[in-house]
Amino acid sequence: MISRAKILKNAGGAAAMIRKKIINPERVRRIDGSFSFIPHRFLTDGFLTSLTQEEILLYLFLVLVSDRYGLSYYAYDSICSYLQLAIDQYIEARDGLIKKDLIVCNGTLFQVLDLPAKPVNQPLRVTPRRTRIAQLIRKSLKEDNHD
Repeated sequence: MISRAKILKNAGGAAAMIRKKIINPERVRRIDGSFSFIPHRFLTDGFLTSLTQEEILLYLFLVLVSDRYGLSYYAYDSICSYLQLAIDQYIEARDGLIKKDLIVCNGTLFQVLDLPAKPVNQPLRVTPRRTRIAQLIRKSLKEDNHD
């Protein structure tokens, strides 16, 4: 039986032990053949939240198909087909990953890069829904001030 323990601090500062136990020992994940992984700090350091959905999808695909050096050579039409992306969505996602220093591309070959020290955040895009919500909040605040 394989188990792991993790110590967490509760709200009062006391340590609480959480024991992890492999649920299905016959299906423990391992690397066979090709090589792909995403470092845990991709999540904990905010890289994931700095990406759009299409960028996440493309990044995951490139990680999955790359070799141990992060290299892959899938053509854009194959990538678009696998990911069900329109060409403009693919180009925007690719360019976004390049600007965020997560990949490089020479036109034929992709390289998934080692993560930079911190995410390259771009300004949050305002969607029509966010605009509508912002309008409703401003309207509500104005109404509250007049009471």
